[in-house]
Amino acid sequence: AHQVGLKKPNAFGLYDMHGNVWECCSDYFDKDYYKESPEKDPQGPARGSFRVLRGGSWRYDTRSTRSAVRSRSVAVVRGVSDGFRLVRELD
Repeated sequence: AHQVGLKKPNAFGLYDMHGNVWECCSDYFDKDYYKESPEKDPQGPARGSFRVLRGGSWRYDTRSTRSAVRSRSVAVVRGVSDGFRLVRELD
């Protein structure tokens, strides 16, 4: 892991989207959800046992460090390769 902003931003102006830490999300996980989900702003299933993890981390193989990668975790687990992303809308 490293401090945010040390690498160049992607085309959307976002930093560190690949390989830093898994992004813990509030969405519930369903392995088949994205097969039929809305393309824009999918909300995830209404309930479940696991939460979505996105983006992979430095702790796993290189295939898992893409921002499109999805995994799952129970909400109460903490790990050195898990985190979350803060977002601030600009005026």
